[in-house]
Amino acid sequence: MTVTYKTTKTIDIEQLRALYTDVQWTAYTQDETVLKAIVPNSLHVISAWSDDELVGLTRAVGDGVYILYIQDILVKEAYQGKGIGSTLLQKMLEANQMVRQTVLMTDYQDKTIQFYEKNGFTKADNEKTGIAFVR
Repeated sequence: MTVTYKTTKTIDIEQLRALYTDVQWTAYTQDETVLKAIVPNSLHVISAWSDDELVGLTRAVGDGVYILYIQDILVKEAYQGKGIGSTLLQKMLEANQMVRQTVLMTDYQDKTIQFYEKNGFTKADNEKTGIAFVR
């Protein structure tokens, strides 16, 4: 299996829908307007492709100088565990290495925590790294 990575924001809506549906992120797929807007309006997008199939994607929002917020990182279930997610994340970090602060929020699940810790992130739940708030 050969996977190629692209930085284009031009991704077919049906490919995008199939990816988000596969990982059960239905909040994105319920509203066509949202699905059509998320990629073009992102600061940076990196996608993973197996032939002509979209199998993974990461996207970030922010100002590109001081703050980078990694909004999404997802890989189709059949392609998980093959290093695609880590590669997407590392490519995003490399492309934005001059940005002062990189943050993300994710589900509180063991496999998710292990993934981000493996990729150099620390939980922001102590006085040295800060604290996260959501609303």
